[in-house]
Amino acid sequence: MLSVRVISIGLIDRSPIPPREVFADAVAERASGLILAHNHPEGGLQPSAADLAATRQLWTAGVVLGIELLDHIIFNRSGYFDFLEAGIE
Repeated sequence: MLSVRVISIGLIDRSPIPPREVFADAVAERASGLILAHNHPEGGLQPSAADLAATRQLWTAGVVLGIELLDHIIFNRSGYFDFLEAGIE
């Protein structure tokens, strides 16, 4: 079953994304993986340094927890950037 959760609302560089909050529901639901998606409403679609750092941190946490970070998608009204499609882990 697919579940969607809003973890944080704000700017990526001003709203830290603690792995415990990202993975809490996944652990409770015994999920095997998750996809992280966030909005860049006014910004470009290319990942920032903060996006890359958060992705690495969450990927590492997922390895420890046994919950695979399947993908990270940045989107806005004009399109999206997909880490998996771009070959970025």
